[in-house]
Amino acid sequence: MSDCIFCKIINKEIPGKIVYEDDECMAFLDLSQATYGHTLVIPKKHYANILEVDDETLAHVMKIVKNLANQIVEKLDAKGVNVLTNTNEVAGQTVHHFHIHILPRYDENELKIEFTDHSNDVDLDEVYKKITK
Repeated sequence: MSDCIFCKIINKEIPGKIVYEDDECMAFLDLSQATYGHTLVIPKKHYANILEVDDETLAHVMKIVKNLANQIVEKLDAKGVNVLTNTNEVAGQTVHHFHIHILPRYDENELKIEFTDHSNDVDLDEVYKKITK
């Protein structure tokens, strides 16, 4: 896509701090650096989000995510990582080219990823039935 910033990085139309590249995917440092070493892994083929990616491509991207996460933990002395993707605006997606964030975590991180417990408000049996129907 001509207006996709990630496609422009893939095509070397704009620079990126590329830390990994093969025929199918690429990884580069996120400009925001939400945490030190924040890295994005993307397929070279344009998909809007994870819901559109074919299984083979997704498996390859996840293999690279795992390898890079290990490398980042080792080389940047991270204590752990968050691996996440956002799908659509409601989930915080701002670039509509499927990508996975690797967010290294350190003792002094200010990044907060918190989940609110709604277990008293949700009927798990109802949710289960809807998903498995």
